[in-house]
Amino acid sequence: MEDSGTATRTQESRTSYSGETWIARDELPLENIYRNEREHASRMFLTQPVRGTVREWKWGAALGEARRVAAHLKAQNWPPGSRVAIVGKNCAWWIMADFAVWMAGHTSVPIFPSLRETARNAILEHSQPVACFLGALDLPPEIEGTALERLHRISFPTALPAPGTTTWEGILEAQEPLAECPVRGPLDIATIIYTSGTTGDPKGVMQSFQALAFMAKSMHPVLSGGGPLDRILSYLPLAHIAERAIVEMNSLYFPLHIFFAESQETFLADLGRARPTVFFTVPRLLVRFQQGVLEKITQQKLALLLRIPIVRGVVQRRILKALALESVRLAASGSAPLPVAVLEWYRHLGLNLVEGYGMTETGITHVPLPGKLRPGYVGNASAYAETRISNDGEIQIRGPMNMAGYFRNPSLTQSSFTHDGYFHTGDRGEIDTEGRLRIIGRIKEEFKTSKGKYIIPAPIEHELAASGLFESVCVLGQGMAGPFAAVVLVPESRTACTAPETRAVLEQQLEQERLRVNRRLEQHEQLRFLVVALEPWTVDNGFITPTLKVRRGRIEERFATLFNSWESAGTTVVWLEA
Repeated sequence: MEDSGTATRTQESRTSYSGETWIARDELPLENIYRNEREHASRMFLTQPVRGTVREWKWGAALGEARRVAAHLKAQNWPPGSRVAIVGKNCAWWIMADFAVWMAGHTSVPIFPSLRETARNAILEHSQPVACFLGALDLPPEIEGTALERLHRISFPTALPAPGTTTWEGILEAQEPLAECPVRGPLDIATIIYTSGTTGDPKGVMQSFQALAFMAKSMHPVLSGGGPLDRILSYLPLAHIAERAIVEMNSLYFPLHIFFAESQETFLADLGRARPTVFFTVPRLLVRFQQGVLEKITQQKLALLLRIPIVRGVVQRRILKALALESVRLAASGSAPLPVAVLEWYRHLGLNLVEGYGMTETGITHVPLPGKLRPGYVGNASAYAETRISNDGEIQIRGPMNMAGYFRNPSLTQSSFTHDGYFHTGDRGEIDTEGRLRIIGRIKEEFKTSKGKYIIPAPIEHELAASGLFESVCVLGQGMAGPFAAVVLVPESRTACTAPETRAVLEQQLEQERLRVNRRLEQHEQLRFLVVALEPWTVDNGFITPTLKVRRGRIEERFATLFNSWESAGTTVVWLEA
Protein backbone atom coordinates (compact mmCIF):
# COMPACT_ATOMS: atom_id res chain seq x y z
CA MET A 1 0.00 0.00 0.00
CA GLU A 2 1.27 3.47 -0.78
CA ASP A 3 -1.34 5.70 0.82
CA SER A 4 -0.21 7.28 4.04
CA GLY A 5 -1.88 6.39 7.29
CA THR A 6 0.38 8.73 9.27
CA ALA A 7 2.82 11.26 7.86
CA THR A 8 5.19 13.99 8.93
CA ARG A 9 6.23 16.68 6.49
CA THR A 10 9.01 19.06 7.31
CA GLN A 11 9.15 20.91 4.00
CA GLU A 12 7.00 21.67 1.01
CA SER A 13 5.51 18.46 -0.39
CA ARG A 14 7.23 17.26 -3.56
CA THR A 15 6.25 14.60 -6.04
CA SER A 16 9.88 13.57 -6.59
CA TYR A 17 13.47 14.52 -5.83
CA SER A 18 14.94 12.46 -8.65
CA GLY A 19 17.02 14.47 -11.09
CA GLU A 20 16.50 17.77 -9.26
CA THR A 21 19.05 20.07 -7.62
CA TRP A 22 18.15 21.20 -4.11
CA ILE A 23 21.40 22.65 -2.82
CA ALA A 24 23.69 25.63 -3.45
CA ARG A 25 26.97 24.75 -5.15
CA ASP A 26 29.09 26.14 -2.29
CA GLU A 27 27.49 23.59 0.05
CA LEU A 28 28.68 20.56 -1.94
CA PRO A 29 31.44 18.29 -0.53
CA LEU A 30 34.30 19.20 -2.90
CA GLU A 31 33.71 22.92 -2.48
CA ASN A 32 33.91 22.46 1.30
CA ILE A 33 37.10 20.42 0.98
CA TYR A 34 38.68 23.34 -0.89
CA ARG A 35 37.29 25.84 1.63
CA ASN A 36 38.93 23.97 4.50
CA GLU A 37 42.19 23.79 2.55
CA ARG A 38 42.04 27.52 1.87
CA GLU A 39 40.74 28.85 5.19
CA HIS A 40 41.83 26.22 7.72
CA ALA A 41 45.09 24.82 6.35
CA SER A 42 46.66 24.83 9.82
CA ARG A 43 43.66 23.24 11.61
CA MET A 44 44.25 19.70 12.87
CA PHE A 45 42.33 17.17 10.78
CA LEU A 46 43.54 13.54 11.00
CA THR A 47 45.38 11.50 13.65
CA GLN A 48 46.55 8.01 12.72
CA PRO A 49 48.28 5.41 14.93
CA VAL A 50 50.78 3.29 12.99
CA ARG A 51 52.63 0.41 14.65
CA GLY A 52 53.38 2.19 17.90
CA THR A 53 53.76 5.70 16.49
CA VAL A 54 51.22 8.43 15.76
CA ARG A 55 51.00 10.51 12.59
CA GLU A 56 48.99 13.71 12.22
CA TRP A 57 47.78 15.82 9.31
CA LYS A 58 46.47 19.34 9.27
CA TRP A 59 44.03 20.26 6.51
CA GLY A 60 46.73 21.74 4.28
CA ALA A 61 48.97 18.67 4.52
CA ALA A 62 46.08 16.23 3.97
CA LEU A 63 44.96 18.05 0.82
CA GLY A 64 48.56 18.20 -0.35
CA GLU A 65 48.69 14.40 -0.36
CA ALA A 66 45.20 14.04 -1.82
CA ARG A 67 46.12 16.39 -4.68
CA ARG A 68 49.17 14.31 -5.62
CA VAL A 69 47.12 11.12 -5.63
CA ALA A 70 44.35 12.83 -7.62
CA ALA A 71 46.93 13.91 -10.22
CA HIS A 72 48.16 10.30 -10.43
CA LEU A 73 44.61 9.07 -11.04
CA LYS A 74 43.95 11.70 -13.70
CA ALA A 75 47.17 10.75 -15.47
CA GLN A 76 45.73 7.27 -16.14
CA ASN A 77 43.17 8.87 -18.54
CA TRP A 78 40.24 6.75 -17.43
CA PRO A 79 36.77 7.88 -18.58
CA PRO A 80 35.12 10.42 -16.24
CA GLY A 81 33.00 8.76 -13.58
CA SER A 82 35.04 5.53 -13.56
CA ARG A 83 34.74 3.51 -10.36
CA VAL A 84 37.67 3.31 -7.95
CA ALA A 85 37.39 0.84 -5.07
CA ILE A 86 38.68 1.46 -1.55
CA VAL A 87 39.30 -1.79 0.32
CA GLY A 88 40.73 -1.43 3.81
CA LYS A 89 40.16 -0.56 7.42
CA ASN A 90 39.49 3.04 8.40
CA CYS A 91 42.59 5.20 8.29
CA ALA A 92 43.71 8.70 7.36
CA TRP A 93 44.67 7.51 3.88
CA TRP A 94 41.12 6.19 3.34
CA ILE A 95 39.72 9.72 3.71
CA MET A 96 42.44 11.28 1.55
CA ALA A 97 41.91 8.62 -1.14
CA ASP A 98 38.19 9.38 -1.25
CA PHE A 99 38.96 13.08 -1.76
CA ALA A 100 41.46 12.20 -4.50
CA VAL A 101 38.93 10.02 -6.34
CA TRP A 102 36.42 12.87 -6.38
CA MET A 103 38.96 15.47 -7.48
CA ALA A 104 40.07 13.16 -10.30
CA GLY A 105 36.48 13.02 -11.59
CA HIS A 106 35.65 9.48 -10.52
CA THR A 107 33.32 7.54 -8.19
CA SER A 108 34.48 5.74 -5.05
CA VAL A 109 33.32 2.21 -4.21
CA PRO A 110 34.08 1.40 -0.55
CA ILE A 111 34.26 -2.29 0.34
CA PHE A 112 34.10 -3.71 3.85
CA PRO A 113 37.56 -4.89 4.97
CA SER A 114 36.02 -7.88 6.75
CA LEU A 115 34.61 -9.45 3.58
CA ARG A 116 36.03 -12.73 2.41
CA GLU A 117 37.49 -13.08 -1.07
CA THR A 118 34.31 -14.47 -2.64
CA ALA A 119 32.12 -11.59 -1.46
CA ARG A 120 34.76 -8.99 -2.30
CA ASN A 121 35.18 -10.42 -5.81
CA ALA A 122 31.42 -10.33 -6.36
CA ILE A 123 31.34 -6.59 -5.62
CA LEU A 124 34.40 -5.91 -7.76
CA GLU A 125 32.93 -7.87 -10.67
CA HIS A 126 29.63 -6.02 -10.39
CA SER A 127 31.06 -2.50 -9.97
CA GLN A 128 33.85 -3.00 -12.54
CA PRO A 129 36.35 -0.51 -11.04
CA VAL A 130 39.44 0.59 -12.94
CA ALA A 131 41.56 0.87 -9.79
CA CYS A 132 41.64 -0.09 -6.15
CA PHE A 133 43.17 1.36 -2.99
CA LEU A 134 44.30 -1.37 -0.61
CA GLY A 135 44.72 -0.92 3.13
CA ALA A 136 44.81 -3.16 6.18
CA LEU A 137 42.37 -6.08 5.96
CA ASP A 138 41.11 -8.67 8.41
CA LEU A 139 42.50 -11.33 6.05
CA PRO A 140 45.48 -10.81 3.68
CA PRO A 141 44.14 -10.24 0.16
CA GLU A 142 44.63 -12.81 -2.55
CA ILE A 143 45.55 -10.92 -5.73
CA GLU A 144 46.67 -13.49 -8.27
CA GLY A 145 43.69 -15.03 -10.03
CA THR A 146 41.16 -12.67 -8.37
CA ALA A 147 39.30 -9.56 -9.49
CA LEU A 148 42.06 -7.45 -7.89
CA GLU A 149 44.68 -8.75 -10.32
CA ARG A 150 43.43 -6.76 -13.32
CA LEU A 151 43.14 -3.46 -11.42
CA HIS A 152 45.56 -0.59 -11.03
CA ARG A 153 46.35 -1.02 -7.32
CA ILE A 154 47.57 1.60 -4.85
CA SER A 155 48.53 0.47 -1.35
CA PHE A 156 48.15 2.52 1.81
CA PRO A 157 51.07 2.48 4.27
CA THR A 158 48.91 0.21 6.46
CA ALA A 159 48.71 -2.51 3.78
CA LEU A 160 50.86 -5.61 3.55
CA PRO A 161 53.35 -5.53 0.63
CA ALA A 162 51.91 -6.96 -2.60
CA PRO A 163 53.68 -7.43 -5.95
CA GLY A 164 52.62 -5.14 -8.80
CA THR A 165 51.11 -2.55 -6.45
CA THR A 166 51.91 1.17 -6.54
CA THR A 167 52.55 2.58 -3.08
CA TRP A 168 51.01 5.75 -1.69
CA GLU A 169 54.47 6.98 -0.67
CA GLY A 170 55.77 6.32 -4.18
CA ILE A 171 53.06 8.54 -5.66
CA LEU A 172 53.86 11.35 -3.20
CA GLU A 173 57.53 11.25 -4.23
CA ALA A 174 56.96 11.08 -7.98
CA GLN A 175 53.80 13.11 -8.66
CA GLU A 176 53.26 16.86 -8.72
CA PRO A 177 50.06 17.93 -6.97
CA LEU A 178 46.90 18.70 -8.91
CA ALA A 179 46.92 22.50 -9.25
CA GLU A 180 43.28 23.16 -10.12
CA CYS A 181 40.18 22.72 -7.98
CA PRO A 182 37.85 20.51 -10.07
CA VAL A 183 34.16 20.63 -9.19
CA ARG A 184 31.44 18.03 -9.65
CA GLY A 185 27.75 18.50 -10.34
CA PRO A 186 25.32 18.02 -7.44
CA LEU A 187 23.71 15.03 -9.17
CA ASP A 188 27.01 13.39 -10.16
CA ILE A 189 27.44 10.04 -8.43
CA ALA A 190 29.98 10.46 -5.62
CA THR A 191 29.97 6.92 -4.32
CA ILE A 192 28.43 3.48 -4.74
CA ILE A 193 27.91 1.81 -1.37
CA TYR A 194 27.20 -1.90 -1.39
CA THR A 195 24.77 -2.85 1.32
CA SER A 196 25.93 -5.68 3.55
CA GLY A 197 22.41 -7.06 3.56
CA THR A 198 20.86 -9.35 6.19
CA THR A 199 19.37 -11.34 3.30
CA GLY A 200 20.09 -11.69 -0.38
CA ASP A 201 22.97 -10.40 -2.48
CA PRO A 202 24.61 -7.01 -1.84
CA LYS A 203 23.21 -4.11 -3.86
CA GLY A 204 25.15 -1.09 -5.08
CA VAL A 205 23.50 2.08 -3.77
CA MET A 206 24.37 5.16 -5.84
CA GLN A 207 24.57 8.37 -3.81
CA SER A 208 25.15 11.80 -5.35
CA PHE A 209 27.27 14.66 -4.05
CA GLN A 210 24.04 16.49 -3.24
CA ALA A 211 22.79 13.58 -1.13
CA LEU A 212 26.07 13.42 0.84
CA ALA A 213 25.85 17.16 1.53
CA PHE A 214 22.30 16.83 2.86
CA MET A 215 23.43 13.98 5.12
CA ALA A 216 25.81 16.40 6.82
CA LYS A 217 23.24 19.21 6.85
CA SER A 218 20.71 16.90 8.53
CA MET A 219 23.10 16.56 11.48
CA HIS A 220 23.53 20.32 12.01
CA PRO A 221 20.84 20.65 14.72
CA VAL A 222 22.49 18.03 16.95
CA LEU A 223 26.16 18.78 16.19
CA SER A 224 26.11 22.55 16.35
CA GLY A 225 27.19 24.33 19.51
CA GLY A 226 30.42 22.43 20.04
CA GLY A 227 33.79 23.80 21.08
CA PRO A 228 36.50 25.13 18.78
CA LEU A 229 37.44 21.62 17.62
CA ASP A 230 35.28 18.55 18.19
CA ARG A 231 37.02 15.17 18.35
CA ILE A 232 35.63 11.90 16.99
CA LEU A 233 37.06 8.38 16.81
CA SER A 234 36.52 6.61 13.48
CA TYR A 235 36.43 2.84 14.03
CA LEU A 236 33.16 1.61 12.51
CA PRO A 237 33.61 0.79 8.80
CA LEU A 238 33.75 3.78 6.45
CA ALA A 239 32.21 1.42 3.89
CA HIS A 240 28.95 1.91 5.83
CA ILE A 241 26.71 4.92 5.22
CA ALA A 242 26.55 5.97 8.89
CA GLU A 243 30.30 6.31 9.45
CA ARG A 244 30.67 7.95 6.04
CA ALA A 245 28.01 10.55 6.82
CA ILE A 246 28.69 11.17 10.50
CA VAL A 247 32.49 11.17 10.36
CA GLU A 248 33.72 11.99 6.86
CA MET A 249 30.94 14.28 5.66
CA ASN A 250 30.58 16.18 8.92
CA SER A 251 34.33 16.82 9.00
CA LEU A 252 33.85 19.00 5.91
CA TYR A 253 31.22 21.22 7.54
CA PHE A 254 32.25 21.28 11.23
CA PRO A 255 35.59 21.76 12.99
CA LEU A 256 36.02 18.03 13.48
CA HIS A 257 39.33 16.33 14.32
CA ILE A 258 39.18 12.67 13.23
CA PHE A 259 41.13 10.07 15.21
CA PHE A 260 41.46 6.50 13.96
CA ALA A 261 41.65 3.15 15.72
CA GLU A 262 44.44 0.92 14.41
CA SER A 263 43.05 -2.47 15.48
CA GLN A 264 40.77 -4.23 17.96
CA GLU A 265 43.77 -4.83 20.20
CA THR A 266 44.63 -1.11 20.37
CA PHE A 267 41.05 0.15 20.46
CA LEU A 268 40.97 1.19 24.12
CA ALA A 269 44.30 3.01 23.79
CA ASP A 270 43.10 4.71 20.60
CA LEU A 271 39.86 5.74 22.31
CA GLY A 272 41.85 7.09 25.25
CA ARG A 273 44.02 9.14 22.87
CA ALA A 274 41.00 10.69 21.18
CA ARG A 275 38.91 11.40 24.31
CA PRO A 276 36.07 12.15 21.86
CA THR A 277 33.55 14.92 22.21
CA VAL A 278 31.32 13.23 19.61
CA PHE A 279 31.01 9.44 19.83
CA PHE A 280 29.23 7.30 17.26
CA THR A 281 28.84 3.67 18.27
CA VAL A 282 26.77 0.50 18.04
CA PRO A 283 24.70 -1.32 20.70
CA ARG A 284 27.12 -4.24 20.97
CA LEU A 285 29.98 -2.00 22.15
CA LEU A 286 27.74 -0.11 24.57
CA VAL A 287 26.59 -3.39 26.13
CA ARG A 288 30.19 -4.58 26.50
CA PHE A 289 31.22 -1.31 28.16
CA GLN A 290 28.24 -1.63 30.49
CA GLN A 291 29.18 -5.18 31.41
CA GLY A 292 32.75 -4.07 32.14
CA VAL A 293 31.47 -1.45 34.59
CA LEU A 294 29.07 -3.88 36.31
CA GLU A 295 31.90 -6.37 36.84
CA LYS A 296 33.46 -3.78 39.17
CA ILE A 297 30.32 -2.48 40.86
CA THR A 298 26.93 -4.13 41.16
CA GLN A 299 23.92 -2.48 39.55
CA GLN A 300 22.24 -2.27 42.96
CA LYS A 301 25.16 -0.38 44.49
CA LEU A 302 25.54 1.86 41.42
CA ALA A 303 21.83 2.78 41.48
CA LEU A 304 22.09 3.62 45.19
CA LEU A 305 25.12 5.90 44.65
CA LEU A 306 23.43 7.69 41.75
CA ARG A 307 20.47 8.51 44.02
CA ILE A 308 22.71 10.39 46.47
CA PRO A 309 23.07 13.99 45.22
CA ILE A 310 26.38 14.64 46.98
CA VAL A 311 28.19 11.73 45.28
CA ARG A 312 26.23 11.33 42.03
CA GLY A 313 28.43 13.66 39.98
CA VAL A 314 31.67 12.12 41.27
CA VAL A 315 30.50 8.59 40.40
CA GLN A 316 29.30 9.64 36.95
CA ARG A 317 32.56 11.39 36.09
CA ARG A 318 34.70 8.53 37.41
CA ILE A 319 32.90 5.89 35.32
CA LEU A 320 32.80 7.98 32.15
CA LYS A 321 36.49 8.83 32.54
CA ALA A 322 37.34 5.14 32.88
CA LEU A 323 35.49 4.59 29.58
CA ALA A 324 37.31 7.58 27.98
CA LEU A 325 33.90 9.18 27.41
CA GLU A 326 34.08 12.00 29.97
CA SER A 327 34.39 14.68 27.24
CA VAL A 328 31.49 13.42 25.10
CA ARG A 329 28.78 16.02 24.49
CA LEU A 330 26.89 13.83 22.01
CA ALA A 331 26.88 10.04 21.77
CA ALA A 332 24.79 8.40 19.05
CA SER A 333 23.99 4.73 18.54
CA GLY A 334 22.97 3.23 15.21
CA SER A 335 23.18 0.25 12.85
CA ALA A 336 21.02 -1.96 15.11
CA PRO A 337 18.27 -1.35 17.71
CA LEU A 338 19.51 -0.14 21.11
CA PRO A 339 17.67 -1.62 24.12
CA VAL A 340 15.87 1.14 26.00
CA ALA A 341 17.33 -0.10 29.30
CA VAL A 342 20.88 0.34 27.96
CA LEU A 343 20.15 3.86 26.68
CA GLU A 344 18.65 4.88 30.03
CA TRP A 345 21.56 3.31 31.96
CA TYR A 346 24.06 5.52 30.12
CA ARG A 347 21.91 8.61 30.41
CA HIS A 348 21.74 8.04 34.17
CA LEU A 349 25.55 8.16 34.08
CA GLY A 350 25.30 11.61 32.48
CA LEU A 351 26.16 10.53 28.93
CA ASN A 352 24.06 12.36 26.33
CA LEU A 353 23.27 9.17 24.40
CA VAL A 354 20.67 9.14 21.62
CA GLU A 355 19.58 6.64 18.98
CA GLY A 356 19.27 7.53 15.30
CA TYR A 357 17.89 5.89 12.17
CA GLY A 358 18.79 5.75 8.52
CA MET A 359 19.52 3.44 5.64
CA THR A 360 22.14 3.24 2.93
CA GLU A 361 19.40 4.19 0.48
CA THR A 362 18.09 7.19 2.46
CA GLY A 363 21.00 8.53 4.50
CA ILE A 364 20.63 9.45 8.19
CA THR A 365 17.04 10.65 8.38
CA HIS A 366 16.13 10.61 12.10
CA VAL A 367 17.99 11.85 15.17
CA PRO A 368 16.37 13.14 18.41
CA LEU A 369 16.43 16.92 18.59
CA PRO A 370 17.77 18.53 21.79
CA GLY A 371 15.14 18.30 24.52
CA LYS A 372 12.87 15.96 22.52
CA LEU A 373 14.35 12.56 23.34
CA ARG A 374 11.87 9.75 23.96
CA PRO A 375 13.51 6.41 24.84
CA GLY A 376 12.61 3.73 22.33
CA TYR A 377 12.15 6.28 19.55
CA VAL A 378 14.77 7.41 17.02
CA GLY A 379 13.61 11.02 16.94
CA ASN A 380 12.01 13.31 14.41
CA ALA A 381 12.64 13.33 10.69
CA SER A 382 15.36 15.77 9.67
CA ALA A 383 14.47 18.93 7.77
CA TYR A 384 15.46 17.09 4.59
CA ALA A 385 13.30 13.98 4.87
CA GLU A 386 9.57 13.38 4.63
CA THR A 387 8.46 10.31 6.54
CA ARG A 388 5.13 8.52 6.45
CA ILE A 389 3.68 5.22 7.63
CA SER A 390 1.78 3.29 4.98
CA ASN A 391 -1.49 1.53 5.68
CA ASP A 392 0.37 -1.75 6.16
CA GLY A 393 2.74 -0.16 8.69
CA GLU A 394 5.80 0.37 6.50
CA ILE A 395 8.08 3.38 7.03
CA GLN A 396 8.44 5.26 3.74
CA ILE A 397 10.88 8.12 3.19
CA ARG A 398 11.22 10.80 0.53
CA GLY A 399 13.86 13.50 0.19
CA PRO A 400 17.07 14.65 -1.50
CA MET A 401 19.12 12.11 0.47
CA ASN A 402 17.35 9.22 -1.24
CA MET A 403 19.62 7.22 -3.49
CA ALA A 404 19.87 7.85 -7.23
CA GLY A 405 19.22 4.13 -7.67
CA TYR A 406 20.79 0.70 -7.50
CA PHE A 407 23.82 0.41 -9.77
CA ARG A 408 23.06 -1.59 -12.90
CA ASN A 409 19.64 -2.64 -11.58
CA PRO A 410 16.91 -0.32 -12.91
CA SER A 411 14.08 -2.78 -12.25
CA LEU A 412 14.96 -3.07 -8.56
CA THR A 413 15.33 0.72 -8.39
CA GLN A 414 11.83 1.20 -9.79
CA SER A 415 10.22 -1.30 -7.45
CA SER A 416 11.92 0.28 -4.42
CA PHE A 417 9.97 3.53 -4.74
CA THR A 418 6.28 4.38 -4.58
CA HIS A 419 4.65 6.17 -7.51
CA ASP A 420 5.08 9.49 -5.66
CA GLY A 421 8.78 9.08 -4.85
CA TYR A 422 8.86 7.53 -1.36
CA PHE A 423 11.43 4.81 -0.68
CA HIS A 424 10.14 1.48 0.64
CA THR A 425 12.31 0.94 3.74
CA GLY A 426 10.87 -2.49 4.56
CA ASP A 427 10.82 -1.41 8.23
CA ARG A 428 7.64 -1.36 10.29
CA GLY A 429 7.18 1.70 12.50
CA GLU A 430 4.91 4.23 14.12
CA ILE A 431 5.04 8.01 14.63
CA ASP A 432 3.89 9.64 17.87
CA THR A 433 1.95 12.90 18.20
CA GLU A 434 5.20 14.92 18.28
CA GLY A 435 6.51 13.34 15.09
CA ARG A 436 9.01 10.96 16.69
CA LEU A 437 9.56 7.64 14.96
CA ARG A 438 9.65 4.21 16.61
CA ILE A 439 11.06 1.21 14.74
CA ILE A 440 9.02 -1.92 15.40
CA GLY A 441 10.83 -4.39 13.15
CA ARG A 442 11.35 -5.60 9.59
CA ILE A 443 8.15 -6.38 7.69
CA LYS A 444 9.75 -9.32 5.89
CA GLU A 445 10.95 -10.83 9.17
CA GLU A 446 7.40 -11.39 10.44
CA PHE A 447 6.35 -15.03 10.45
CA LYS A 448 3.27 -17.12 11.21
CA THR A 449 3.16 -19.97 13.71
CA SER A 450 1.33 -23.25 13.07
CA LYS A 451 -1.55 -21.78 15.08
CA GLY A 452 -1.93 -18.95 12.56
CA LYS A 453 -0.55 -16.24 14.84
CA TYR A 454 1.84 -13.62 13.45
CA ILE A 455 5.09 -12.95 15.31
CA ILE A 456 7.16 -9.76 14.99
CA PRO A 457 10.66 -10.81 16.15
CA ALA A 458 12.29 -7.42 16.81
CA PRO A 459 10.44 -6.39 20.03
CA ILE A 460 11.08 -9.82 21.55
CA GLU A 461 14.75 -9.64 20.55
CA HIS A 462 15.00 -6.20 22.17
CA GLU A 463 13.63 -7.59 25.44
CA LEU A 464 16.20 -10.40 25.45
CA ALA A 465 19.06 -8.06 24.50
CA ALA A 466 18.25 -5.78 27.43
CA SER A 467 19.35 -8.50 29.87
CA GLY A 468 23.03 -8.09 29.01
CA LEU A 469 23.40 -11.90 28.87
CA PHE A 470 23.57 -12.15 25.11
CA GLU A 471 25.91 -11.01 22.38
CA SER A 472 23.45 -11.93 19.61
CA VAL A 473 19.75 -12.83 19.54
CA CYS A 474 17.46 -14.13 16.80
CA VAL A 475 13.79 -15.07 17.27
CA LEU A 476 12.53 -17.81 14.93
CA GLY A 477 9.62 -20.24 14.60
CA GLN A 478 7.95 -20.10 11.18
CA GLY A 479 5.31 -22.85 11.06
CA MET A 480 6.06 -24.08 14.59
CA ALA A 481 3.75 -24.13 17.59
CA GLY A 482 5.35 -20.97 18.93
CA PRO A 483 8.48 -18.86 18.66
CA PHE A 484 11.87 -19.64 20.16
CA ALA A 485 15.13 -17.68 20.38
CA ALA A 486 18.58 -18.67 19.17
CA VAL A 487 21.15 -16.80 21.25
CA VAL A 488 24.89 -16.36 21.65
CA LEU A 489 26.12 -15.68 25.18
CA VAL A 490 28.52 -12.85 25.95
CA PRO A 491 32.18 -14.03 25.82
CA GLU A 492 32.60 -14.39 29.60
CA SER A 493 29.58 -16.70 29.85
CA ARG A 494 30.64 -18.73 26.80
CA THR A 495 33.93 -19.45 28.55
CA ALA A 496 32.24 -20.24 31.85
CA CYS A 497 29.71 -22.73 30.46
CA THR A 498 32.38 -25.26 29.49
CA ALA A 499 32.33 -26.60 33.08
CA PRO A 500 29.21 -28.73 33.93
CA GLU A 501 28.58 -27.05 37.31
CA THR A 502 28.82 -23.55 35.77
CA ARG A 503 26.59 -24.56 32.89
CA ALA A 504 23.91 -25.68 35.33
CA VAL A 505 23.95 -22.24 37.00
CA LEU A 506 23.80 -20.53 33.60
CA GLU A 507 20.91 -22.73 32.58
CA GLN A 508 18.91 -21.56 35.60
CA GLN A 509 19.77 -17.95 34.70
CA LEU A 510 18.64 -18.47 31.12
CA GLU A 511 15.36 -20.04 32.19
CA GLN A 512 14.70 -17.13 34.55
CA GLU A 513 15.39 -14.72 31.68
CA ARG A 514 13.01 -16.61 29.37
CA LEU A 515 10.28 -16.42 31.99
CA ARG A 516 10.95 -12.72 32.61
CA VAL A 517 10.62 -11.91 28.92
CA ASN A 518 7.51 -14.07 28.54
CA ARG A 519 5.73 -12.17 31.31
CA ARG A 520 5.97 -9.07 29.11
CA LEU A 521 4.59 -10.78 25.99
CA GLU A 522 1.20 -11.83 24.69
CA GLN A 523 0.55 -15.55 25.08
CA HIS A 524 1.10 -16.37 21.39
CA GLU A 525 4.43 -14.47 21.42
CA GLN A 526 5.94 -16.26 24.41
CA LEU A 527 9.22 -18.10 23.84
CA ARG A 528 8.93 -21.86 24.10
CA PHE A 529 12.67 -22.43 24.52
CA LEU A 530 16.13 -20.90 24.05
CA VAL A 531 18.81 -22.42 21.82
CA VAL A 532 22.25 -21.44 23.09
CA ALA A 533 25.05 -21.42 20.51
CA LEU A 534 28.47 -22.06 22.03
CA GLU A 535 30.31 -20.73 18.98
CA PRO A 536 30.04 -16.97 18.35
CA TRP A 537 28.26 -15.62 15.27
CA THR A 538 30.78 -13.61 13.29
CA VAL A 539 31.27 -11.92 9.93
CA ASP A 540 33.71 -14.70 9.00
CA ASN A 541 31.21 -17.53 9.51
CA GLY A 542 28.46 -15.55 7.78
CA PHE A 543 26.02 -15.20 10.69
CA ILE A 544 26.70 -11.46 11.15
CA THR A 545 26.89 -8.67 8.56
CA PRO A 546 29.90 -6.30 8.54
CA THR A 547 27.67 -3.80 10.36
CA LEU A 548 26.98 -6.38 13.12
CA LYS A 549 23.40 -7.26 12.19
CA VAL A 550 22.29 -10.88 12.51
CA ARG A 551 21.70 -12.68 9.19
CA ARG A 552 18.40 -14.40 9.95
CA GLY A 553 18.37 -16.25 6.63
CA ARG A 554 21.80 -17.75 7.29
CA ILE A 555 20.69 -19.06 10.71
CA GLU A 556 17.53 -20.59 9.25
CA GLU A 557 19.49 -22.15 6.39
CA ARG A 558 22.12 -23.64 8.72
CA PHE A 559 19.85 -25.01 11.46
CA ALA A 560 16.36 -25.49 9.94
CA THR A 561 16.71 -29.29 9.96
CA LEU A 562 17.13 -29.18 13.75
CA PHE A 563 14.10 -27.01 14.55
CA ASN A 564 11.66 -29.91 15.01
CA SER A 565 14.06 -31.88 17.21
CA TRP A 566 14.60 -28.83 19.40
CA GLU A 567 10.85 -28.34 19.71
CA SER A 568 10.20 -31.98 20.61
CA ALA A 569 13.09 -32.18 23.11
CA GLY A 570 10.82 -30.91 25.86
CA THR A 571 13.51 -28.68 27.45
CA THR A 572 13.46 -24.92 27.71
CA VAL A 573 17.24 -24.52 27.22
CA VAL A 574 18.91 -26.34 24.32
CA TRP A 575 22.71 -26.28 24.07
CA LEU A 576 23.99 -26.14 20.51
CA GLU A 577 27.44 -27.69 20.78
CA ALA A 578 28.56 -27.00 17.19
